[in-house]
Amino acid sequence: MPLNDRLRILGVRHHSPACARLVADTIDRLGPAHVLIEGPADFNDRLDELALEHAPPVAIYSYMSAAGETRRSWSPLCDYSPEWVALAKGRRSGAAVRFIDLPAWHDAFSGVENRYSDAERRYADATERLCREFAVDNTDALWDHLVEIAGPEGLAERLDRYFDLVRGEAETTEADAAREHHMAEWVRAALAEDDGPVVVVCGGFHAPALRRLAAAGPSPWPEIPAPPEDADVGSFLVPYSFKRLDAFAGYQSGMPSPEYYQRLWDDGAEAAADALVELIAVRLRAKGQIVSTADLIGARSLTEGLARLRGHDRPGRTDLLDGLAGALVSDDLEQPLPWSRRGALTPGTHPVLVEMTAALTGSRTGRLHPDTPMPPLVAEVQATLERLGLDRTGPLRLTLTDTRDLERSRALHCLRLLAVPGFHREDGPAAGSDATADEHWVLREDDGRLPAVIEAGVYGASPGDAAQTVLEHRIEEAGADPEALAGVMFTAALCGRAHLTDRLGRALAAGVAGCGDLAAVGTALTAALALWRHDHLFGTAGSGLYAAVIAAGVDRAMWLAEGLRAGSGPADLGRLKALSGVRDAVRHAAALTPSAAATAATAIRIAGDTAAPPDLRGGAAGLAWALGGAPEAAKAVAGMSAPERLGDWLAGLFHIAREEVLAEAADHGVVHAVDEIVGDMTDTEFLLALPALRQAFGFFPPRERARLAERLVALRGGGDARSLVERGRVDPLTVAAARVLEARVDEVLIREHLTAATEERR
Repeated sequence: MPLNDRLRILGVRHHSPACARLVADTIDRLGPAHVLIEGPADFNDRLDELALEHAPPVAIYSYMSAAGETRRSWSPLCDYSPEWVALAKGRRSGAAVRFIDLPAWHDAFSGVENRYSDAERRYADATERLCREFAVDNTDALWDHLVEIAGPEGLAERLDRYFDLVRGEAETTEADAAREHHMAEWVRAALAEDDGPVVVVCGGFHAPALRRLAAAGPSPWPEIPAPPEDADVGSFLVPYSFKRLDAFAGYQSGMPSPEYYQRLWDDGAEAAADALVELIAVRLRAKGQIVSTADLIGARSLTEGLARLRGHDRPGRTDLLDGLAGALVSDDLEQPLPWSRRGALTPGTHPVLVEMTAALTGSRTGRLHPDTPMPPLVAEVQATLERLGLDRTGPLRLTLTDTRDLERSRALHCLRLLAVPGFHREDGPAAGSDATADEHWVLREDDGRLPAVIEAGVYGASPGDAAQTVLEHRIEEAGADPEALAGVMFTAALCGRAHLTDRLGRALAAGVAGCGDLAAVGTALTAALALWRHDHLFGTAGSGLYAAVIAAGVDRAMWLAEGLRAGSGPADLGRLKALSGVRDAVRHAAALTPSAAATAATAIRIAGDTAAPPDLRGGAAGLAWALGGAPEAAKAVAGMSAPERLGDWLAGLFHIAREEVLAEAADHGVVHAVDEIVGDMTDTEFLLALPALRQAFGFFPPRERARLAERLVALRGGGDARSLVERGRVDPLTVAAARVLEARVDEVLIREHLTAATEERR
């Protein structure tokens, strides 16, 4: 049989029902000796796994881990994927079936997460011109018009012309060339082996190049490139979902609306349209949207009319969506219809359109056959959940002073770090200075759990080892950033990876010592102190790991604070939190820090520095006060009475020394001094000071604000304090601005002798 008659290269679009039917028909008609498919050639020895009775969608998940780098990629397959159909049809026909593309870890796939990501971004000019020629919105509508609903007659020729056009105008890359030369070697070897037909199924972008390269003559079967020597590589099947497959969710390749194309594959265009109209109506009614029978009749009429107008013998996806939108959406839309472009839905999309696109996405999730090989992590996670009683659903309360609960907490934190769904922590220890012995979790079933655990298998064979690998990657990503390292350290401690935390403690101490950002130093100090306090409180090992960070953090924070120079401005919560971290470290970890007296003395110097920003001066005064110094805050506030500084200074004081303010005497304390200052302000000065004052007093919880209100009322002879803390119907800033305006009006009236008051003054 002549070479040209033996070779049939089918260029396809991934996840296209029409292309899948063409593949099936071609294999049935030719009875080929070889079926060669674009896919990872290193998986050829395990093709029997794909032949198990899975329920698609599924994906081949491949990974490589080497030298601190992890690459992960997926090759998704659904019922109507041409590659999936080629695998099944090829096996049933008795053909030799092989994947022929490079392994996922090859440099040609560097940065590529989805093997079947289309090259459309590289031939946009050609497709945009075709879209204009055929008067359609985008590539998806163009594809439906030319392929999915155009009928099978002449489909192969249309596909060849389409891909010849777009490939001829696109730029190719070295990665394309490497993949195509490797695939062509498989094709030439198959042609050289016997005289039977050879069917090749590949992305349409590659088809023109493979036809040219296959003519170069016979070739031996190619060797699959070996991975780097120090690399850990592997592949496993994972369940996939229509949500992950959908282009609306940001998927890099192929067809949007997988539920629509599944119905199109199963039942044809007419039945698919009818079924999805019903599905959309059910979804909208479940959301409280009124969808009448008349609406559905109107939608069907619009869909059929649009299909005929666009020259379609049967309704396509865009016809269906446009018809439904026209019948069900009566509001003016602020943005284009979401299916008129590629990509995820944008904020503000009309709720009806959101439900329509969700219905066409579908909720199907794949299922693997029980005999499918799994990475060791899957069994380890299941065994851990069963052993610790975490294979359940519902709320779970853990007491971290209990050894078993602490072990359960660490296991849950490892799973959360690995992004395994179904484990949600509602509250518990945070990276702050408070110490709590309780955690509250909610456990639930999730279809995404198994694929997430399989995909996390690249990191390690147990939850702890896998979590540690992720943490090590995060250390590399954090570099010398104290805030980022502090977050990693806290997460590592929650996961129970004490030896890793030791490494982080040293790295973080060095990072803090060289950091010039007071807020970042405060974040690191607060995290280290929280971990140190938890270890002391609950008697767990490792409290010495954080000592260096605490000591370095206090020294650096006070050094940076004393050198900070800035004018008046809004209170900076980050630097105030740094001072509160110093306060708590000196109080609770005195053996690791300078003495309270020495720290208070530094704070007093900062509080008296007129070049320092007001909030920092107030915070320093509060720090000295909280540590037993003598800042004489009531007198100090008098020196900060200017309207543009008062509120910011008080914000610093209240943030650090809130308890001290509440405990002082009512008749000569800070609140009394502030009351006198505010009482002497003009309306204009009060309006200027009010926003910062509101922020400052906002540091007090409602009950404490009520106590301050009672104190103020008592100073003024008594009365109802509730009116001072209850929020009125009108914003206080509006009231203050109105008073200033009234005062200005009165001034004008008096100046122009237009009031009775001016006559009396004469």
